[in-house]
Amino acid sequence: MLSVLDIFRIGIGPSSSHTVGPMRITRKFVRLLARSRRLDRVARVAVELQGSLALTGVGHGTVGATILGLMGHRPETLDPDAGEAALAKLDESGRLALDGSREIAFERARDIDLAGHVIPDLHPNGMTLRAYDAAGELVLERTYFSTGGGFVASEKQLRNPPKNDRVQSASTPYEFTSAADLLALCEREGAAICEIVLANEDARRPREQTLAGLDLIFEAMDDCIDRGLEKRGVLPGGLKVQRRAPDMWDKLSANPQSNEREQLFDWLNCYAMAVNEENAAGGRVVTAPTNGAAGIIPAVIRFYCRDAEEKACRDSRRKFLLTAGAIGLLYKQRASISGAEMGCQGEVGVACSMAAGGLAALWGGTPVQVASAAEIGMEHNLGLTCDPVGGLVQVPCIERNAIGAVKAVNAARLALHRTGAESCVSLDQVIETMRQTGLDMSTKYKETSQGGLAVNVIEC
Repeated sequence: MLSVLDIFRIGIGPSSSHTVGPMRITRKFVRLLARSRRLDRVARVAVELQGSLALTGVGHGTVGATILGLMGHRPETLDPDAGEAALAKLDESGRLALDGSREIAFERARDIDLAGHVIPDLHPNGMTLRAYDAAGELVLERTYFSTGGGFVASEKQLRNPPKNDRVQSASTPYEFTSAADLLALCEREGAAICEIVLANEDARRPREQTLAGLDLIFEAMDDCIDRGLEKRGVLPGGLKVQRRAPDMWDKLSANPQSNEREQLFDWLNCYAMAVNEENAAGGRVVTAPTNGAAGIIPAVIRFYCRDAEEKACRDSRRKFLLTAGAIGLLYKQRASISGAEMGCQGEVGVACSMAAGGLAALWGGTPVQVASAAEIGMEHNLGLTCDPVGGLVQVPCIERNAIGAVKAVNAARLALHRTGAESCVSLDQVIETMRQTGLDMSTKYKETSQGGLAVNVIEC
């Protein structure tokens, strides 16, 4: 049962499923050891990274994130530079303090197994963690899964999912399990999607806290754009990909009043690439709904949520995020936002769909038009593969966010031009189609770097 604030989470790059999720999992495991009063017995911890987490784990920063979680770090509060320093100290000393307290010997090569040959049946992003005492006896073993967007689940949770698949908890005033339900609620109440969602959030926490949370999310997105526009140089990982957003920014800033219509593309490209270049460098980003697709929504918000009056800007951003978040909830509940399950249609495709819906709402679209915009945004991303070159979230991921931002704007415009009959394809139908397409897609095109560009492009 999810909240909009679960869809947008502050974390670190380069991947929500490969970096944020594993860090949460290993921290969760260590905390379980502490709560069960077994932490003091632990002399060794071994982690088996399975499936996609192993196959692209090095390029996605999974190994380092796994270790930082064992140390007790949280992705939402970790300073990337402090994290790098902690990992360097570990490599030098060979000692790791579990949750910052219980010190044990630890070596990456010995204690983290990249078991790419193990493909779990429940989800391709599996992790098995084992703790041993000084005599080599097993103290605790658990299997978890990183299910996309920084969400994690235990083996028990995936094997025994809740029977009630409501998008919100039973105590919320407006429950919906589909876009059709949501649109029916909007019509019945005479309310916008953002108003329905905000009312549901009110059942979880005081409204001021929800609004403050939305403002914090936007600030983190905006700060990420600013950092990406300032930092220059080559991205880490070996592909020698040069940061391009700062040069684009310089050209745009030098001629901000250009009458060239295509410059709209340049602004969106610049903002989206700034975010994903920061993500590729391991910087602080917001899952929207994932790290690999983190640039699309911030780019659209930055360009279109502008007003001379600050309150109007703030209200526009909140409306956008609440609407986009509602669409993200539907994808998360009815399909998946994991590239390892769905391919990139589940990341960039979903982000494009969310941004299109949010922008349509901002432009005064009806709930039906908002759903239509979201449907168009996904329909033309169906089948999009996840085949990162070198296992890095760089090629084609950075440019793909720029393309997704532009496509989202066009989807919103097309939806608002529709004034007659509803679309032939509903949002629910396109979500289900994405899910079926993801299930049918070969695993070599789903975040394993075993097919597509990953094997045809040897070096940039």
